Amino acid sequence: QVQLIESGGGLVQAGESLRLSCAASGRTISDRAMGWFRQTPGKEREFVAAISWTGSSTDYADSVKGRFTISRDNAKNTVYLEMNSLKPEDTAVYYCATKTSKRWLGYTTTFAYDSWGQGTQVTVSS
Repeated sequence: QVQLIESGGGLVQAGESLRLSCAASGRTISDRAMGWFRQTPGKEREFVAAISWTGSSTDYADSVKGRFTISRDNAKNTVYLEMNSLKPEDTAVYYCATKTSKRWLGYTTTFAYDSWGQGTQVTVSS
């Protein structure tokens, strides 16, 4: 079983940047697609970004496209989410997750992921 620990969250002003990290332990994640999701109180957890196991394919929610970048360093067993031009509506708890397989399908749904981190809070003030 893999353990995921997110870090890098915090309080920033609108327009600023943050870089989230997701460090995995217990097993390698180099053979899994990875995803970032976010959740606000009372709402469903929503897809933010995903990256294939090789790193050659990525996808983003429309709301973050052009502002967020997902990347991975398989040698460090870590996935990143670079967030630029942050907006108040980006405020949420951000979670990383390992997809159940290498397959680059269904990565926008929470059901496709089997391990989740505890989350890191991102707060963007206006």
